[in-house]
Amino acid sequence: MQAAKQEALNTIKQLPEDADMDEIMYQLYVVGKIRKGREAVKEGKTCTSEELKREIDSW
Repeated sequence: MQAAKQEALNTIKQLPEDADMDEIMYQLYVVGKIRKGREAVKEGKTCTSEELKREIDSW
């Protein structure tokens, strides 16, 4: 996996030249969430859809 800084720079480079700060921040937020999700999968910190449904039902 790329270093976070390099991943952020690559994400910004892919945006159009007229992207505003809100769009840049949103894209970086999404990339960060995807990174965290991938790390969770690697560490086995996931749950099945059935476990998730039970958790939602308990709300």
